[in-house]
Amino acid sequence: MKEKITILDKRTIEVNLPSVDGYERIAMESSASFAKIGGLARDRIEDLKTAVSEACLNAMEHGNKGLPEARVVVNMHLGHKNFRVWVKDEGNEIPHIPSTIDIRRKVERLEPPGGLGLYLIQQLVDRVDFSEEADGGHVIEMVLKMDNQTTPYPLDENQTQTAMGGAR
Repeated sequence: MKEKITILDKRTIEVNLPSVDGYERIAMESSASFAKIGGLARDRIEDLKTAVSEACLNAMEHGNKGLPEARVVVNMHLGHKNFRVWVKDEGNEIPHIPSTIDIRRKVERLEPPGGLGLYLIQQLVDRVDFSEEADGGHVIEMVLKMDNQTTPYPLDENQTQTAMGGAR
């Protein structure tokens, strides 16, 4: 099994992992380190770590069906106003993504367990989107606003491409 971290440019990195329990920590710590370089507040970094970990675990378990040879690719982009993270699996089926989760019903066991990771992600980030890729796989995009943050390290201010290939 190989894991790989690639610096695509000064504002974008990619982490490529096998679907193996524990490897989500590599993506979690990489995103935290990169967000810290970008000046994201400490409490928001903790939110980011939890959201990235949950997204990776969902990709491994539900998207890749626990197959260790299936990959989870995590792209991170430090924009001028947002920190974006994309987690992509290699799954072929569209997983059921509930539009809302009623925590009360889950706690009272009126609904089957599960789906709490997505609920947690939605509570921790400023925006979350789900999509299916044309070449297969699913992507969850998570956005955290960089409001009132300072960048402690110099970054190329002319960088406008996102980690997934298009201008945002």
